[in-house]
Amino acid sequence: MHALCLLSFALSLASVTHAQEADVAHEDVSVVMRDLTNRDPLVRQRAAEELARLAATDQRRLLEGYHLQEPDKRVRLALDWALYRTGKESALYSLVGALDSAKLYTQAQGYLSELEGPPPLYKFLAAGNGNTQLRLLEVFARNGDAGTLEIVKPFEASSDPKLADAARFAAREINLRLAQTPPITNIRPRQAGQVQPSTP
Repeated sequence: MHALCLLSFALSLASVTHAQEADVAHEDVSVVMRDLTNRDPLVRQRAAEELARLAATDQRRLLEGYHLQEPDKRVRLALDWALYRTGKESALYSLVGALDSAKLYTQAQGYLSELEGPPPLYKFLAAGNGNTQLRLLEVFARNGDAGTLEIVKPFEASSDPKLADAARFAAREINLRLAQTPPITNIRPRQAGQVQPSTP
């Protein structure tokens, strides 16, 4: 009976803690959302980036509204990133499109480098213009994996020396990361109670 009481208390405590954490998270999102109305565009940009980090999917409709009204290009790009992180896959086109902008490409590269993996970007490499291809290859140098090497390889023989150099640099950076990643080995756990047979 005592054990049941303790278990009930522990479960209720865990439930309260979870509810409190959810309330805090909701309050955090609410505070950040308010910053999207700040007069300072830098504050609005940082707010959008924080919402992207939080992946606040329940705020997507509001984010779309702010995106439509936002006059500042940098803030709008940050909102594109937040929208993508909240599930709007079409926002990726705006992020990749910004790679062709002299003023926005470094910001876009920063966001694209934070993707969980590079595969969503592969389709843009062949279709992009020179600037977009070059800057995508720079992104792959940061976040590419073993699968990216095959995507990058044809560009190493490009007639455009800048593109070829970027492709080779990306391949070199990826290979360096792969070499530094420790291999995953399957170690069979020793089973208790088993006695190894003695050798004669």
